[in-house]
Amino acid sequence: MNIKKTITIGAATENPLTIKRLGYGTMRLTGEHVWGEPENRAEALEILKATSKNGIQFLDTADYYGEDVTNRLIGEALHPYKNDLVICTKVGADRGVDKSWRAYDKPENLRASIDNNLKTLKIEQMQLVHFRVMPETSTPFEDSLNTMFEMQKEGKILHVGLSNVNEEELNTALTMGNIASVENAFGYEQRTTFSVYGQEVRGMQEIMEICNENSIPMIPFFSLQSSLPNNENKIAEVAKKYNATSAQLNLAWLLHYNDLILPIPGTSKLSHFKENIKAFDIQLSEDDMAFLG
Repeated sequence: MNIKKTITIGAATENPLTIKRLGYGTMRLTGEHVWGEPENRAEALEILKATSKNGIQFLDTADYYGEDVTNRLIGEALHPYKNDLVICTKVGADRGVDKSWRAYDKPENLRASIDNNLKTLKIEQMQLVHFRVMPETSTPFEDSLNTMFEMQKEGKILHVGLSNVNEEELNTALTMGNIASVENAFGYEQRTTFSVYGQEVRGMQEIMEICNENSIPMIPFFSLQSSLPNNENKIAEVAKKYNATSAQLNLAWLLHYNDLILPIPGTSKLSHFKENIKAFDIQLSEDDMAFLG
C-alpha cells in the first residue's frame, strides 16, 4: 500500500495549507507532568532544529505546555521560521499552581491565550488553532467557538480547529463555521474515551465518520503513549517483519489507516525522533493492515 505523502488543512478555503503528512508534537519537551523546563534543554532545541532539517512542516504546541516552555523553545530554535512551516497551538485550558489542568475558555481567556501565543512565538497570525474542549467547563461551547471565529475574522487566526471534541460538539461546530482539523486522542490500541492526568480525553473513533464525510484532517495525540504498553502481539509481529520498532509500526499503522490522519509523535529524545520519522517510509501491505485490524 502506498500512503499519501501530504495532507491539506483548510482544503476548501481560500488559504489551504499543504504539508508533509508527519508532524511533531512538542508536549514532551517540557519537564515532568508537562510542567517547567525540559530536563535536557540543549537536546530539546536540537530536536526542534532536527524537525526543520528533516522536512517536518507541522509543529503542535500550546501556551499551557510548561507554561509557555514549548513556545519559547520553538522561537529560540527555529525563528525566523521557514515559509512552509505550520505552527499549530491549542487554547481553552491552562494550568494551576498545583499543576492541574483547568478550563480557560471564556471569551476573554481565549483572546488572552491567542495574544500570548502570538507574542511568545514571535508571529502576527496563528496558522491553525485548536479550541480544546474541557468537559467540566461552565462556558457554553458555542460562546467559546464564536470567539474563535471572531478572532479568525480579525486576522489573528487563519484556520480554526477543535481538540478533545465529541460527536455532538463537532456537529454543532460544523453549523457555525469551517472546521479545518480535529485533534483528538487516537492510536492503534486507543480508539475510545479514556482519562489521563485526571482529565477525560475523548477518543477519535467516535467522530471518524463525521470527519471523513467532511474531509476534515485528523491530528491524533497520545498515539504512541496509549499504544505501546499493549502492543506486544500483532504490532510486534509485523514490526519484526519490517525490521522496525513497535513505535515505528504504530506510526506506520496510523499513516495507512486513513489518508486524513496527520500523526504528530512527540519525544524528548533526539534518537527517538530520528527513529519515529523513519516510519514515514514503511509500506505496509493490505494483508498487514487486515492482520492488525
